[in-house]
Amino acid sequence: MSDLRFKACVIAIGLVLALPAAGASKEENRVADAADVLDQLLRIPEKSIPPTLLSRAYAVAVIPDVVKIGFGIGVRRGKGIIVVRQDSHTWSNPAFITLTGGSIGWQAGVQSTDVILVFKSRKGVGDIANGKLTLGADASIAAGPVGRHTGIATDWEFKAEVVSYSRSRGLFAGVSLQGTGVTMDRKANVAFYGSSTMTPEKIFASSPNIAPNIANTFVQILTAQTRRLPTQPGMQLETTSSPIVARDKPSEVRTFGLPDAD
Repeated sequence: MSDLRFKACVIAIGLVLALPAAGASKEENRVADAADVLDQLLRIPEKSIPPTLLSRAYAVAVIPDVVKIGFGIGVRRGKGIIVVRQDSHTWSNPAFITLTGGSIGWQAGVQSTDVILVFKSRKGVGDIANGKLTLGADASIAAGPVGRHTGIATDWEFKAEVVSYSRSRGLFAGVSLQGTGVTMDRKANVAFYGSSTMTPEKIFASSPNIAPNIANTFVQILTAQTRRLPTQPGMQLETTSSPIVARDKPSEVRTFGLPDAD
């Protein structure tokens, strides 16, 4: 695809995101909001998440409009989505998640921000699918670097399993989310896919055809972030069992990513 066609595709996606969401469900609106957050990455490449980091990700979670309310004890809560990379180098259907955490300090007021979590390995995603992931306890987390040419060696070499970002006022920055919990929003998954048996394992393994069109828009935007980057040497096919592999048909779900951190 030429640069001109690529730019035209990005503009077209932006126009779709700008259309009114008349008749859309709250889950579809949540995916659309997450797609909008990713769309901003293309617009400010010098002040956003390094594409190299996304190219090496095993999974990406986007939680728009995380609200932090602080009156002595700060509480943050938001609802978003997560996708995992498949063995075909494509991204899976989105599963819905909830982010909840707190912090103690002299705070006041209400703050809303967008949060992006970049997972380097499958471990953290498996914890979410099976119950709950506590960032900093169940999986190490570090505030991510910003900028197209920013090196990512420091946190990568320290083997942080999750790299975290926030976006407010249009700018991305690394953010500390120690102690924040991430859980699967199973009710939203059922509502979005129209099936009471839609587990995270089935969502990640299923064809894109089962999801509303807005899910494909989100995946296209995420793919556009790394379409020009080669597959990293550490990203190899995994053939071993995984917490996010459906137990009844393990051979149908083979995802890949960097090796789990020690």
